[in-house]
Amino acid sequence: MSSDSADASALPPDGAGGLNGPAVPREEFDALFEAVRTWGRWGLAERGAWNRVTGEHVRRAVALVESGSVVPMARPWDTVPGPDNGKPALHYMSDLGDVEAPEPSTHKDFIGADYHGKAVSHLDALSHVAYRGRLYGGGGARELVGAGGARFGGVSALGPLVTRGVLLDLPAVFGTAWLEPGRAVRAADVVAAEAALGVEIGEGDAVLLRVGRFRRRRELGAWDADAACAGLHVDAVPLLAERGIALLGSDGDNDVRPSPVEGVHSPVHVLAVAAMGVPLLDNLDLEALSAACAGAGRYAFLLLVAPLNIPGGTGSPVTPVAVL
Repeated sequence: MSSDSADASALPPDGAGGLNGPAVPREEFDALFEAVRTWGRWGLAERGAWNRVTGEHVRRAVALVESGSVVPMARPWDTVPGPDNGKPALHYMSDLGDVEAPEPSTHKDFIGADYHGKAVSHLDALSHVAYRGRLYGGGGARELVGAGGARFGGVSALGPLVTRGVLLDLPAVFGTAWLEPGRAVRAADVVAAEAALGVEIGEGDAVLLRVGRFRRRRELGAWDADAACAGLHVDAVPLLAERGIALLGSDGDNDVRPSPVEGVHSPVHVLAVAAMGVPLLDNLDLEALSAACAGAGRYAFLLLVAPLNIPGGTGSPVTPVAVL
């Protein structure tokens, strides 16, 4: 491994700077929030940055398909408890059939998940994150989200997304197997990745950041990814805002952890969802996509994201699919 390697147990605490990037004072973060905020930009506010994606964006994305190779990016449904899976997903058989019943016999099963965590591949809708009590657009979280679900920013308002996906494969750029937990991806890293991979992030794109989390997990075992994980530093967000992205995803949960921002546990979530209206994809398995992009010699592709139609849901388990 390169100098990116680090002992996750020795990482600095939140806001201390170092491996997870320079510490960001709360007032500086609040100014950044205001700088990237897009409240009031679109009439269909519940779709946020997905309003950027037009029919022309879809047609250009479809035109990227060459081999027709289809690459899913969801993790296996994880029912095994562990350091990064404190609330395991459920899967059990609810009907094993009856051999004496009229043919055919049927078999049925149940699944369930508390999916906002570090184990399930999922989409964060705009109702998932509030900052200073306000959701994207400025509505009060207490008034708009209750025991019955969200009355604004639910995942059913988003619907499916078809657009160009861009993979920023940071381990490939840096010549490592993965980025060590706590490694911050800075704005300069994003620009370097674009140059090295021959791709440029554009309006309406879905940006997927690979840090190699699940390769590291398979080779070294699970760890508490909420305490230490590679991901974006907040200083990379203005660049993504300037490019006009529609979606951000990662094989982590997009935030570098520990957080570099004083008193804010998930600052990239705050800036993307609550300020910019950009939904997030968390916990993707990007290993197969990394190999497919390397084999094809290109890091842009058609991306399809179809969340479950859950009225009032703050997100959804999802299987994003890339087509090269």
